[in-house]
Amino acid sequence: MAGTLATLLVIPGLQADTLEEIQQRGVIRIAVANEKPYGYLNEEGKALGVGPEVAQRILEDLGIEEIEWVETEFKNLIPGLEVGRFDMAAAEMAILPQRCTRVLFSDPNTSYGEGLLVLASNPNRIRAYEDFVRRPDTIRVAVQEGTVTQEMFEALGVDPDRIVTVERLPEAVDAIIRGRADAFAATGMTVASLEQMSPQVEAEFNFTDPVIDGREVRYFGSFAFPLDAEDLRDAVNEELKEEKRNGEWQQTLTRYGFLQKDVLYSYRFTAEQLCEGAG
Repeated sequence: MAGTLATLLVIPGLQADTLEEIQQRGVIRIAVANEKPYGYLNEEGKALGVGPEVAQRILEDLGIEEIEWVETEFKNLIPGLEVGRFDMAAAEMAILPQRCTRVLFSDPNTSYGEGLLVLASNPNRIRAYEDFVRRPDTIRVAVQEGTVTQEMFEALGVDPDRIVTVERLPEAVDAIIRGRADAFAATGMTVASLEQMSPQVEAEFNFTDPVIDGREVRYFGSFAFPLDAEDLRDAVNEELKEEKRNGEWQQTLTRYGFLQKDVLYSYRFTAEQLCEGAG
């Protein structure tokens, strides 16, 4: 399933293409946010990550022969779907009620928890998101703009002056090394991938999962679509059910570092339940 990075004209107000229209033209436009291991393009422009790999098998079964991969910043995924820049996102975006008012989600393809990237040996002894609320010192945390993690720090009551936003993940590593931030907060899978970028940073092994409204934080990632693309979303949902019945789906998740707990939790809720506030 070859694909190229597409430069696409944006024409606001157009209706989403139907599944039949996409099948007839034989090409679908899918966005990734260049975030390992969820969805990203390598140097040759090949789409990798758990989202793209599962999506490619599903779309092949739907008779769609070609994918145009669109690389964008995470904060632009939902706006891009809203204005028709692409037909689908394969970035394992978390299903949240506030997002469900703007885009459609498939049922979960993955589940994942949180993590914390710090300087090697963690000299500031930062082990929890709550440290940025409780501690009297002025430690600062970097977050990727537009993510759930950014919203989480706001919900925890962290002083905005302690929050540093970055647009791209390599900027987070640079922010820690240069002292702009003392840690970077993101999903555990993202933190693990960033740890490989420099020996000057590491994932905090003794990280304590955040608790919001009395519940441990866990996300359920899925494919996202324009609000009026119900037929495409429904077709992907049906194929996703088949994917999760065979061993290749679990092998894909495991190969990208997802744990057995992550695999099992992905069955726990439907998109409809998560849009209503479950999870």
